[in-house]
Amino acid sequence: MSATTPPRSGWRLAVDVGVLVGALAVALVPVVPVFGAAAAVPALAGGLVLGAGVAVLGALRRWSALTVVAGLVLAYLLCGGAFAVPGSTVAGVLPTGRTLLLLVGGAATAWKQVLTLQPPLGASSNLLVAPFLLALVGAAAAVATTLRVRRPALASAAAAVPGLGLVAAVLLGTRQTLAPVVTGLALALVLTTWASWRSGALRARRVVAVVVLGACAVAGGAVGAPWVVGDATRFVLRDEIVPPFDPRDYPSPLSAFRKLVKEDETTLFTVRGLPAGARVRLATMDRYDGVVWNVAGDGSAAASGEFRRVGQTIETAVRGEEATVEIEVGELTGVWLPTVGQARAVELGGGRQGDLRFNDATGAAVLTSGLEPGLTYTLDVVVPTVPDDATIGDAAAAPVLVPGVSAVPDVVGATAASIARDAGTPVQIARSLQKALADGGWFSHGLDGDHPSLSGHGADRMSTLLGGDLMVGDGEQYASAMALMARQMGLPSRVVLGFVPSADAVAEADGGALTVTGDAVEAWVEIAFAGYGWVAFDPTPPRTQTPQEESTTTPSDPEPQVVQPPPADPEPEQAPDDDTEQPQAEDPAADADDSPLWMRVGAVVAVVAVPLLVLASPFVVVLVLKARRRRRRRLAPDGVARVAGGWDEVLDAAHDLRRRTSPLATRRENAALLGAAFAGAAPVEGAHVAAVVRVLAEEADAAVFGPDDPPAAAVTAYWARVDAALAHMRGSVPRRSWWRARLSLGSVRERRRAARSARSGRPLRPPRRTARRAGTSGPLPDRRDRTPA
Repeated sequence: MSATTPPRSGWRLAVDVGVLVGALAVALVPVVPVFGAAAAVPALAGGLVLGAGVAVLGALRRWSALTVVAGLVLAYLLCGGAFAVPGSTVAGVLPTGRTLLLLVGGAATAWKQVLTLQPPLGASSNLLVAPFLLALVGAAAAVATTLRVRRPALASAAAAVPGLGLVAAVLLGTRQTLAPVVTGLALALVLTTWASWRSGALRARRVVAVVVLGACAVAGGAVGAPWVVGDATRFVLRDEIVPPFDPRDYPSPLSAFRKLVKEDETTLFTVRGLPAGARVRLATMDRYDGVVWNVAGDGSAAASGEFRRVGQTIETAVRGEEATVEIEVGELTGVWLPTVGQARAVELGGGRQGDLRFNDATGAAVLTSGLEPGLTYTLDVVVPTVPDDATIGDAAAAPVLVPGVSAVPDVVGATAASIARDAGTPVQIARSLQKALADGGWFSHGLDGDHPSLSGHGADRMSTLLGGDLMVGDGEQYASAMALMARQMGLPSRVVLGFVPSADAVAEADGGALTVTGDAVEAWVEIAFAGYGWVAFDPTPPRTQTPQEESTTTPSDPEPQVVQPPPADPEPEQAPDDDTEQPQAEDPAADADDSPLWMRVGAVVAVVAVPLLVLASPFVVVLVLKARRRRRRRLAPDGVARVAGGWDEVLDAAHDLRRRTSPLATRRENAALLGAAFAGAAPVEGAHVAAVVRVLAEEADAAVFGPDDPPAAAVTAYWARVDAALAHMRGSVPRRSWWRARLSLGSVRERRRAARSARSGRPLRPPRRTARRAGTSGPLPDRRDRTPA
């Protein structure tokens, strides 16, 4: 430490450590939802205490920087196990060989896992290494900086560490926020005050200024931020990372419907603990391209979600019957993992947990390495209560974003409008579509002994189903048709492929092993309603509702079951009559704006202008103050004051351009100083400045010491030369420097300083650097014998 900067000790050291560690703790709060409070808080607290402790010990013992780093590494290896990987320690404290391996590996790999796993992560594996290291290194860096740096101004830079920690925590965190406005204001206020105090620059007037500026910033942010950012969500890294599983790389699960149907005597999987009435979900499809329904799940729409790795638990807001379901895979193949309800935890056996990808928006799961016979896993699930139509009532369609559908035959929209013409509410529209298909259609898988029914659900198959003479098919066709008709009516819909065991089979199992075969495969439709979420609808006719032989001609050679080719252009459908009513579900976000055009334009202008005015207000105030000062000088009561004011205008402009003059020098001496200063920066313009200011100084002395007041014409000419001098000054410096000078308050503060000195009767001393620039080796003559400059 230098002689002028005593070592930090006692209460000063305690204040430094307390403020920095406390601010860093608040800054790291955004990582808590990623792991859960029970797991994250001990890791963060342990890292903060260890990091600060090593930094304080190093400062008091005067360790070198290398020794402090070595101490941090030792503390990390010896104590990190208790906070970051407690499951690998002895009695939760003593590290083992596995603990050291997890700590060393986690320092490099935990960050990627934290960003690719779905929160909350809990304390599994070595994931807590990430927040523990953030707290450990951040606390050590902040405390060591403020205790070891000699210069107070540089030591106060430790206040930037909590800010950097906040940025890192937000990037690693989730979109869930914990009082962000209060947190940000508290950090800014505490750290700014501490940094001023630590650097020795804390003054009462500066505190008032900071409070005023802070209040303006808060008011501007509170008023302008909602208009500027709107509903923009917080930027976090995990939302920008492309999930490793892309469902578009796999064929549509619904296209395998008939293949699963043929496995009616094959055990696909067994399930234990399935609640009564619960369905087993295999895949959720919400994108239609005219050929197949497929799984989006690539983040292109909020309702599609994404397939991500998950931690020990999966957050869900669904409420309903809780259950623990155990599933053992039999002959079921592919990557789609059967699930039930909304999973809160998925525990896979055989070391396959790392291959699991879960989509919390659709409740679907995949195993990237594929299903194998004998695979067992446990689901901790919530089976939501299914509301009836009366409960849903007149609830609107949920404002969820689903992928668009394309190549939809015209017959789909025409049929939907005809069916739902008398429906009023969204649930009535959905129910009318479901009943029209279930009651008016015929069921057939198209297998041997069944009525002919082509597989597939492309646009051509939909046209045949809805526009043909006989509506016949199975769950694949009916679910696709209803989902498309619902989309045409403005309802967010999706198709689900899964298994619906019969009530008799569930009753016979009685909580034991329930064998699921291809006979239980089914497809249904889910439609989202505001306040109720996704509600299931079954448009498939009962299996006993088959076509009668006499109602249609059965061809002697049934058509083969083939996948439909890409759709051809459908035949034009008969347009509905002009008086046909086509009820549409109300879109709460699509309310028409009937306000006049000038009001909408004014609203847009206000949204843009108000935040800009708030941000520009400090600069506008400076420009107004300087304009008022110039006007007061130019319109002074007598000519002498106006001439003296013109000279002051030149000196103030030079001061703001950082061309200092001496307050104790005469006008001619200051003119010489200005000429030399500007000539050194720009020779050509500087020469003009030197010539003009020399004339201005001589004329000002003549006016001040002359026997009579200068005439008005002479004053006007003098101010014209003042403007010329200012123009030459502006031309001698870059544009950026000139604008910085116009917005500078340096000359205003200097004038106030001179006024306070005059009122107090104390002589005004020039700054040390001003005397050096003036080339004065000794004291200047007494101001009482000279003309004020």
